[in-house]
Amino acid sequence: MPELPDVTVYIEALAERVLNQPIEKIRVGSPFVLRSFDPPITTAEGKNVLGLRRIGKRIVLQLDDALYLIIHLMIAGRLHWKPKGAKIARKYGQAAFDFANGTLLLTEAGTKKRASIYLVRGEDAVRTHDPGGLEVLEASRDSFREALTRENHTVKRALTDPHLFSGIGNAYSDEILHRARLSPVRLTRQMRETEVETLYLAVRDTLTDWVDRLRKERGGGFPEKVTAFRPDMAVHGKYRKPCPTCGSAIQRIVHAANETNYCAKCQTGGKLLADRSLSRLLKADWPRTIEELEEIRNPSTRDE
Repeated sequence: MPELPDVTVYIEALAERVLNQPIEKIRVGSPFVLRSFDPPITTAEGKNVLGLRRIGKRIVLQLDDALYLIIHLMIAGRLHWKPKGAKIARKYGQAAFDFANGTLLLTEAGTKKRASIYLVRGEDAVRTHDPGGLEVLEASRDSFREALTRENHTVKRALTDPHLFSGIGNAYSDEILHRARLSPVRLTRQMRETEVETLYLAVRDTLTDWVDRLRKERGGGFPEKVTAFRPDMAVHGKYRKPCPTCGSAIQRIVHAANETNYCAKCQTGGKLLADRSLSRLLKADWPRTIEELEEIRNPSTRDE
């Protein structure tokens, strides 16, 4: 799912192309992507784009007459800038927004169609789409601490809760926790003040660093390679690959459709966190350390 760094760069690229430009036509390719009906989506045609902003992981286009287009890409939605009049792809195409200088296409891979477009009128209507999470890059240490400890969750869950923190998802939370050298299952109300301070700085540094990297990557073009799995990430999507800090194998916790990646040596004092699928298989033989796990994977390394 595109998170704060990706959405920020999307908005910057869009601003260069559509700010102060009228939307000439809106074409909807899938009936599932349009989630509002009043005002009708055609009301936005002919309206100028007066501004763009991010709300959580959503992209908001402010139009004439207090109209707002709200685009939520969810997991598999992506934006593409194409020559004017570009066709909506039959398989993945969801919608097209035609401007004088090009067409913005919304696509969504996969069978679960979760991406959404809303057209609403007025700031009050926009606020109903805001989960209310803290904008960490604008937040003080005290407000960060308050949001983090509002409920007693694992720190991974807290960071990815849009009601607590804005724009952080599965990918960048892994990177943040690795930078902070914190276990993803550390309970927020048990964290020491030094850990909270370290996490606060890690969140800001990680997100700022990735915004800068993605800006450099896109240059003056449009971001076409938006993905949650980037080769220069430290741990996310790097299961069993070496940690860039200590060299030990990256581990994972799988829960439902989500996977948390972490370095046991850097983040949990060498302790392996129980993975549901492997725990069921190994039961009482679940390894507690990296060394025990390697013995299971490579029986020949065991002592005679």
